[in-house]
Amino acid sequence: MNNSGNTLLAIIAGSAIGAALGILYAPDKGENTRKLIADQAAATRDNFTESAVDLKNRVASKMVDEKVTLDARVESLVSDLSYKTDDVISTLEKKLAELKMKNKKLQKTV
Repeated sequence: MNNSGNTLLAIIAGSAIGAALGILYAPDKGENTRKLIADQAAATRDNFTESAVDLKNRVASKMVDEKVTLDARVESLVSDLSYKTDDVISTLEKKLAELKMKNKKLQKTV
């Protein structure tokens, strides 16, 4: 995204510099120069608008991709956690069974 911002800044700066140089070196009449300035401003506006739309679309696409990736990671994490929970429950059930057996032995000897 930083690269897109730099590209957009370069387009704007290039257009402004080009317009300024065109005005400084224009051997034309004032009316023609004003028309040229207006055309350059319109072209710069169009470039800016196009770049902004492109940047917005890329950001939106990246957000969708990241959401899909995040959803997959969360699903994987939940699945892993479920397996680990089953393992813990199984271990606790075994320990409980062992304790019950020990308790039965103690009850018989008393």
